[in-house]
Amino acid sequence: MSAVLDPLAARYATWLRLPAAATADTDDEDPDQVRAMPVILRIERTDPPTRTALLEAAAAAAVAVCLDPRAEPDGEWHEAVAAWVSGRIRKVTRRARGAHWAAVQDLPGITSTVDGAQVRALVPGRVVDTPKEVTRLQISGSELKPDTPPAPPPGVPVLWLNPTIEMSAGKAAAQVGHATMLLAALLTPAARASWAESQFTCAVRTPTPKQWSALHPGADPATAWRTHHLIAVRDAGFTEVAPGTITVLAQWW
Repeated sequence: MSAVLDPLAARYATWLRLPAAATADTDDEDPDQVRAMPVILRIERTDPPTRTALLEAAAAAAVAVCLDPRAEPDGEWHEAVAAWVSGRIRKVTRRARGAHWAAVQDLPGITSTVDGAQVRALVPGRVVDTPKEVTRLQISGSELKPDTPPAPPPGVPVLWLNPTIEMSAGKAAAQVGHATMLLAALLTPAARASWAESQFTCAVRTPTPKQWSALHPGADPATAWRTHHLIAVRDAGFTEVAPGTITVLAQWW
């Protein structure tokens, strides 16, 4: 499968060890060149999805775009995906329903469905070039009531949400998308291919604070991956949480 995510694997441990302030430093960025992946959450007024299913769909959609054959070196998406992965893997999450949801289906990307919940991750690009079908969508208002899912099924990766912080559904959707990308970046090509066959199925769960503390990789992310197949998503702190906050721990089964 495509090696477009290899830059993430190369800088993962270094990035995780950066001082918190450095994760939010954008002084060297040209605002006109900032790139992001739009992530569209389908939240209908009369029949909204459960929060867990929506997050699982978001996690699957984000990595599916990156590992789609169209993102490989000869594919039509490669240049856009590679340029985005080489920098900050920003995601901008918006909500849509009705005709607005139907409109974004015509834009390049992949829609994932989990237990009726649907999320479409679009091919990343420069924020200033975001299509009007996307810019007209709301960023806020994506909150959903917490639900209580069963224990994670065996044989799927688990994305553990930090129980000590609050994140909107939109924020959490972006974070679990980061998590699946990082997982895929560190997997072997064979493991990536196997995961793709299941359409990147994963489980999103919230552990107890005690469980979170036991899982946390601390200052040695390389050892955490080698010994426990565990990665950490560290947020830059642009929205909702402080810079350097670990938002998700993702564990390969």
